[in-house]
Amino acid sequence: MKPSVYIETSVVSYLTSRPSRDLVVAGHQQITREWWERILPIIRPVISEFVIDESSMGDSGSAALRLGSIDGFKVLEVNSEIETLAEKYFSAINIPERSRIDASHLAVAAWHGVDYVLSWNCKHIASARVQRILEDLNRELAIITPTVCTPEELMEV
Repeated sequence: MKPSVYIETSVVSYLTSRPSRDLVVAGHQQITREWWERILPIIRPVISEFVIDESSMGDSGSAALRLGSIDGFKVLEVNSEIETLAEKYFSAINIPERSRIDASHLAVAAWHGVDYVLSWNCKHIASARVQRILEDLNRELAIITPTVCTPEELMEV
């Protein structure tokens, strides 16, 4: 069975945005495009309504590109148990209020038993600190923790 990968909004944004002049961002964009071509066909991509909502924001042309890139991906259900889990993650990870949705991405993926969470958000999602917090909290809650990583880290499955 193909591994499931929750594709967080930052990945979709790097895929569809104009090439950046910032060398680090440009590198992430190139890695994302390579990942999309090589790895996407051999995994089960999943998203949530949070990815759709975030992808819909901003310039209408850019939003259309983002939404088009995830069209056809399985959309995971959000329920009250996920909302409760997201609140626990939000408190434990200690992220700013404006980044609360990052805890929701993680909660959806964990609750649904997704294998990987793919993100370029290395501050609130794809970080060793967050991975450790999730593993400790999920162990207490008897929830399996997805591997949280960047596209660069998931170039093989």
